[in-house]
Amino acid sequence: MSKPRLAITLGDPRGIGPEIVAAAIADSRVRARADLVVVGPSGTVVPASETVGAWESGGSAEHGGRLAGLAIERATSLALSGDVQGIVTAPIDKHALFAGGFDFPGHTEMLAQLTGSHVAMMLASDRLRVVLVTTHIALRDVTRELTRERIIECAEITRQGLQQLYGIAEPRLALCALNPHMGDGGRFGAEDDTLLAPAAREANILGPFPADTVFVRAMRGAFDAVLAPYHDVGMTAIKVASFGSAVNVTLGLPFPRTSPDHGTALDIAGQNRADPSSMIEAILECARFAEVPVLTRN
Repeated sequence: MSKPRLAITLGDPRGIGPEIVAAAIADSRVRARADLVVVGPSGTVVPASETVGAWESGGSAEHGGRLAGLAIERATSLALSGDVQGIVTAPIDKHALFAGGFDFPGHTEMLAQLTGSHVAMMLASDRLRVVLVTTHIALRDVTRELTRERIIECAEITRQGLQQLYGIAEPRLALCALNPHMGDGGRFGAEDDTLLAPAAREANILGPFPADTVFVRAMRGAFDAVLAPYHDVGMTAIKVASFGSAVNVTLGLPFPRTSPDHGTALDIAGQNRADPSSMIEAILECARFAEVPVLTRN
């Protein structure tokens, strides 16, 4: 059987993206599992198969963000046309992406718009899977964006994703509570009783359960994934459990997309200190997903 063909974006060229992509390409496991199309600017440590412009060391954040955004657009186009069977994205700087002309808070939201998809952001490892009901928004905005409709939609996207990509026939999904101790009967907030619990029943998922226990229970095998109401409660759990081995998976796209579980690490870029482990895992996981029959996807 032929290997899947994957597009790999280099991310922000000021960061560690080009370094970890170069290291991943050199890894024997990656070479055995996938054929790679590198998408990004020329002038980095790894030659781009699909060039979106030129990069020179010391370039501005605006220029780096623009090149990163153009690479995402090109990789998405390749996937939608069938030229590649999935994409793996190296880290971007969200402020630079905006400065470069792309008004998106992150990859997930940009990919959703480029493909016209309803998506969910999942961080997954062999120990834990966490899905973010709300993603890159301020904490003060969570109670506005955390709606019944979004919880139900996220649960359905997650259920289908675990069935299609992981082969879990009946996924056990748990909803993490919003407030400390689930609001303690309303003392610390009523949302868990008035919003999350009814939405969980309607979505046919378990919970809500307090944040200080639900992730531990999932790691012990009680749940296949936990839906987290806001970014940091979910991201903290997965990174404490599996930093360096977790993979970011966008559920709901018409093709597989993965990325490493870390950022651009601008402070160590160019020093040969970047660990490519999560990028390697992201490529291997995307290759596995790409072998799932197309007819099972949305």
